[in-house]
Amino acid sequence: MRGVLFDGRRTEVVDDLEVRDPGPGEVRVAISAAGLCHSDLSVVDGTIPFPVPVVLGHEGAGVVEAVGAGIAHVRPGDHVALSTLASCGACAECDRGRPTMCRQAIGRPGQPFTRGGRPVFQFASNSAFAERTVVKAVQAVRIPKDIPLSSAALIGCGVLTGVGAVLNRAKVDRGDSVLVIGTGGIGLNVLQGARIAGALRIVAVDANPAKEAVARQFGATHFLTSVDGVRDVLPTGADHAFECVGRIELIRAAIDSLDRHGQAVLLGVPSATAEASFLVSSLFLDKSILGCRYGSSRPQRDIPLYAELYREGRLLLDELVTETYPVEDFEKAVADAEAGRVARGVLTF
Repeated sequence: MRGVLFDGRRTEVVDDLEVRDPGPGEVRVAISAAGLCHSDLSVVDGTIPFPVPVVLGHEGAGVVEAVGAGIAHVRPGDHVALSTLASCGACAECDRGRPTMCRQAIGRPGQPFTRGGRPVFQFASNSAFAERTVVKAVQAVRIPKDIPLSSAALIGCGVLTGVGAVLNRAKVDRGDSVLVIGTGGIGLNVLQGARIAGALRIVAVDANPAKEAVARQFGATHFLTSVDGVRDVLPTGADHAFECVGRIELIRAAIDSLDRHGQAVLLGVPSATAEASFLVSSLFLDKSILGCRYGSSRPQRDIPLYAELYREGRLLLDELVTETYPVEDFEKAVADAEAGRVARGVLTF
């Protein structure tokens, strides 16, 4: 079968991958569509260290092909969106409703694939850039069949991360002010999360002025090309500032932009050794800096919620998909993403 493989030196579309059958508590999914996220590219450029060879992709949707023993919530033929959260469901963090903190779901790469008889790693417990993948049952979330799979694919990472950061982690309230630095795939979902939450002023910042129209479409009430103008729009600062780029100077800008009791939420991913600085005295008025993994999501709860918001016209998914590419055009999809020509490119099988 076809898939996008990174061997530590180069990335290529191969056609000789094999995937094993699902075991107890597992599901095999025939992937229909998968979003190209910067996290996939971060594996290739070394920002995210990961063992190789590895099948990339972690934002996908498809059709259940087979289920292992003990699976009742999905069956063959169901449409599913996939999450990356291979949580155990039995530890204290899972029991508290914090599956993103499950230690079984972090840093335990499996090898359900083989190529030429040799094992191949799975990225983010998912590997959606393959015609078929095997995931834990908890990662496969059933969705209505009337949602296009090319749109549903984006729920599993960009939407869960961006909208979840607003609703679950920051808990933005009606009337709050929100600053969003960076309007890529994650930033756009933060914008629409803030809109859904009822934020009054939503300020988007992106160095590319061509992104203003789409930022406003997703919920921005103001658009700036530099963080230097934030105080002109929000004289006392923002209640919530989301850094969605992963640059340390922008992390500092997010912190400096806060109003009293404000909170900066860090979503962008700098290098693993990057350090940022801030004035300690600037935090004394009840300000906070919050890390956020995967939107503090509970996928079996949140994905059906977001699917229903989409069906009601309140959550934009189709508008996130700038272009679809057959998987063979992976390099073109990467070039478009790196040039900022797409909000989200989606690979199709």
